[in-house]
Amino acid sequence: MKTITAYFVRHGQTMLNRYNKVQGWIDSPLTDKGINDAISAGKRLAGIDFAAAFSSDSGRAIETTRLALKQNPHNMHIVSYQLPELREQCHGYFEGNDLSQMWQFVGEQVQTTTESGIMGKFGLEKARDLIHQADLYHDAEDNNMFWTRLDRGFQKLLENSNDGDNIMVVSHGNTIRSIISRYAPELDQGIPTQNGSITKIILSEPQELKIEYFNKLD
Repeated sequence: MKTITAYFVRHGQTMLNRYNKVQGWIDSPLTDKGINDAISAGKRLAGIDFAAAFSSDSGRAIETTRLALKQNPHNMHIVSYQLPELREQCHGYFEGNDLSQMWQFVGEQVQTTTESGIMGKFGLEKARDLIHQADLYHDAEDNNMFWTRLDRGFQKLLENSNDGDNIMVVSHGNTIRSIISRYAPELDQGIPTQNGSITKIILSEPQELKIEYFNKLD
């Protein structure tokens, strides 16, 4: 049975993060803080000899990976892969909108029009279905679509790694928190995944996940 250790990093802060905009499949550049988020994550992981680095194919994740790997003394030997399966969830019609306005629109279905209210009452997975239902074009991923894609991503991480490998994986806030919510809900205290934070996951065949820690900034 193959087992790998994956250090999941949330990308650095972006312009749309800063302005509290919905950012899933659309992209925006890292801010100065976001660049520092990436460098800080790289420094905290500099002592690990990574076999490979993986990221989503979003520009913010690719740039975070590049900056983080520059802090690693082994970086000349680390191959980077970009996988669309590691993207943030797609918000369809709501991409680029004000975040609070999206939740108000989505929440009209359930008479709860704030993010905290919806998340507290329904959780991440049901919230994804509510976003899909509220999307006028039905392009937003529902929960099944999201997990079908992400499960393919886990499989690709395993297929492209050897037993015992350490790998870096740069992904996204809701994607990482969704993993925690499903596999280690006791660690999800309702706190968003922080930019540049690190989550350590032991991934084994056949696709078993063990979370060692979540959302660390130190």
